[in-house]
Amino acid sequence: MKIKLSEKNQRITASVTLAIDSKAKKMKAEGINVINFGVGEPDFNTPDNINSAAIEALEKGITRYTSATGLPQLKEAICEKLKKDNSLDYKPENIVVSNGAKQCLYNSLLAVCNPGDEVIIPVPYWVSYEELVKMADAKAVLVHSSEENEFKLQKDALLKAITPKTKALLLNSPSNPTGSLYNREDLEMIAEIAVEHGIVIIADEIYEKLVYDGEEHISIASLNNSIKDQTIIVNGMSKAYAMTGWRIGYTASNKEIANIMGNLQSHATSHPNTIAMYASAKALTDPQTSVEEMRKAFDERRKYMVEGISKIEGVSCLTPKGAFYIMMNISKLKGKEIAGKLIQNSMDFAELCLDKSHVAVVPGVAFGVDDYIRLSYANSLDNIKEGLKRLELLIKG
Repeated sequence: MKIKLSEKNQRITASVTLAIDSKAKKMKAEGINVINFGVGEPDFNTPDNINSAAIEALEKGITRYTSATGLPQLKEAICEKLKKDNSLDYKPENIVVSNGAKQCLYNSLLAVCNPGDEVIIPVPYWVSYEELVKMADAKAVLVHSSEENEFKLQKDALLKAITPKTKALLLNSPSNPTGSLYNREDLEMIAEIAVEHGIVIIADEIYEKLVYDGEEHISIASLNNSIKDQTIIVNGMSKAYAMTGWRIGYTASNKEIANIMGNLQSHATSHPNTIAMYASAKALTDPQTSVEEMRKAFDERRKYMVEGISKIEGVSCLTPKGAFYIMMNISKLKGKEIAGKLIQNSMDFAELCLDKSHVAVVPGVAFGVDDYIRLSYANSLDNIKEGLKRLELLIKG
């Protein structure tokens, strides 16, 4: 007798970015020189002071269970960080440390959503947002933006998307995949509407430290107490500190939401890795020299990639203000034949790039926009130069 499996979870799709990365790594293992613009992971090693703190934790025997919501000294360090960087006052009881920012997002959705609730997601969006909403038994409401508006959510579109079932809005600034950054005026507009309609803001601020051209990251929760009470801040260690594999993320929210998330986590995963939390506290409290060094390196690569794309006929891009991604517009290539392959969509072009030029990119369809591909400049400058050269030769034919 065939066992009937979960219908809901069979509808969850795999991450396209991880699938592309997996294929690229397989090709590399076979000896193929692949330039990987696909995965969103800093190419730097975790800084030495953080590694040393992890070794210290091992030597001191700090390897046991801790509170479900996180190591006390890490929660204190997060509160200090939020006060210093974002002018936000939180207590440790408002903080929940989780196994990466992705679990933070999942916990947040589970804490606020009931079956049938609607969650607004601005498009383009990070690939996991829509699937996480489905996993929380809620419905994703996709609201499109345009390149002309820097891919940012506009007031009319937001108001049109709101219904009596609207529960939350996923806001990512700086953005993956676009690199867009919401300024104070943008955030004030969103906050006013959210307060008026009782919408929870799930503010994904994981790329907060990676901002360029003198721009400023502003946390929407810092605007006023009303929106702060309705906001769940999501952040973590992976991007700014090159700690992707350490899996430490955290949320800051009102106490009621934090309690729900803490209870959920206590049964689902107990708590994050104790050693990684100890090292994360060190990362947040030590001088932030390594963070700035990495940001400057990303900035140099960003400028080179934007300039390089502008020289390739048939494609274009906006200059991103944050994160480490560029959305390259390939709409003029659709309907054309390149290297013997008819390009009908972004997946066709991404497959061609990997198969023919050995360059891994992510098709825009993964982010809800089929006229684009995403390139990550979390890569060496040499690799960026070589990758762009290959793409130019491919497109020229």
